[in-house]
Amino acid sequence: MSVVAATGVDNEYLAFTLGEEEYGIAILKVQEIRGYETVTRIANAPDFIKGVVNLRGIIVPIIDMRIKLNLGTPTYDQFTVVIILNLRGREVGMVVDSVSDVISLSPEQVRPAPEMGTAMNTDHLIGLGTLDQRMVILVDIDKLMSSTEMGLIEKIHA
Repeated sequence: MSVVAATGVDNEYLAFTLGEEEYGIAILKVQEIRGYETVTRIANAPDFIKGVVNLRGIIVPIIDMRIKLNLGTPTYDQFTVVIILNLRGREVGMVVDSVSDVISLSPEQVRPAPEMGTAMNTDHLIGLGTLDQRMVILVDIDKLMSSTEMGLIEKIHA
């Protein structure tokens, strides 16, 4: 039995909010959580890439998830945080409205993402997690940061 299976870490998600919705990403992708700070803009970068920050000598691109997911105009306040992720060996920052907690979900608590037809791309959704009265949208962060966008991130690092 692997260490992950024995500890159940693979079923743990960091829950965060964007607008009125609660989302979750695999805790194993999360490196750290930081307060939102001013970023250095990159010319000609897409709107959702807010810019970059210097994190202990590493230049980290910062992506605003409200803009990325078309969830209205982002606001930045004392609750706004940046989740530093490790994706494919690269550090990427993800701006979210707030972080709530770490949740553990059993396979029975995860429902498949509903089919939305062509109206919405749901490839990046793992499913919907239910915990008591909460419903958490589980996101496959690797798929969300698609290879095209990771290519943009690569250009910033270059």
